[in-house]
Amino acid sequence: MTSSFAPNATSTVELKPSYNIPVVLLVASIPLLLVQPLLGGIIGLLGLFLMFQAGIIRLQFTATDLDLYRGEKLIRRFPYQEWQNWRIFWPGIPILFYFKEINSIHFLPILFDPNTLKACLEQRCPRI
Repeated sequence: MTSSFAPNATSTVELKPSYNIPVVLLVASIPLLLVQPLLGGIIGLLGLFLMFQAGIIRLQFTATDLDLYRGEKLIRRFPYQEWQNWRIFWPGIPILFYFKEINSIHFLPILFDPNTLKACLEQRCPRI
């Protein structure tokens, strides 16, 4: 297993965590606590929750599917052959990853390296 993007489509690539979104939410919640305590508290809690998730959730691109892990436990497997489309919203400041399978739609906050994510997606699941 490699920890960064490798051009070999048969290797497994695990995305490194990115704490950008949680940190921005936590920093934004501080001044909001002074003006709107309830809203600031909610945004701060969301930032803490996403920081925790970024620390324990892992995405691995394998030769045949995208695997979602919580720690060492495999939570879900998404075979590429069932994917119909994918998109990263706001490429300049990527915050949301969307992909559609035959039977379901998934939205994930980008809590992992967005550049490696995009490179793996373009290589393993070219958009239709």
